[in-house]
Amino acid sequence: MEQLDATDRKILNLLQHDGSLSATQVADKIGLSQSPCWRRINRLEQDGYIRSTQAILDRNKLGLGIVVLVNIKLSSHGRKMLDEFEQAIVDYPEVVECWTISGAMDYSLRVVSNSIESYEHFLRSELLQLPHIQEAQSHFTMREVKNITTLPLGF
Repeated sequence: MEQLDATDRKILNLLQHDGSLSATQVADKIGLSQSPCWRRINRLEQDGYIRSTQAILDRNKLGLGIVVLVNIKLSSHGRKMLDEFEQAIVDYPEVVECWTISGAMDYSLRVVSNSIESYEHFLRSELLQLPHIQEAQSHFTMREVKNITTLPLGF
């Protein structure tokens, strides 16, 4: 992939703050004509810099006020077991993030739920039923201090 220039970075910065901006609106904000701006946005999408454009929903207004950070340790680490676990996790809508991590645990999940009881049901009837899980540590969040989707692009 080619290097991003200052104009590309300005476009990305604007769009990560407001993905609903049209190419014309972006062009106006950065002092570029509409057609070259549209071509740049299209190239940034094709090159994978822009993965998707989505609305960011308020989970609290939607009744999903419980956030649990769950660290998972598997009983073994064969490629097949790792793949099976990861394929299963992708299918759970409650799991909004899943990371492989270093250290004593193997994965870290961010799970959203509408109640502690609902999370416990998910943990017992879904997550802990997956094969090869040796240990699951749940950490209930208390207060959200920072939760942003924008990346630091140097502006």
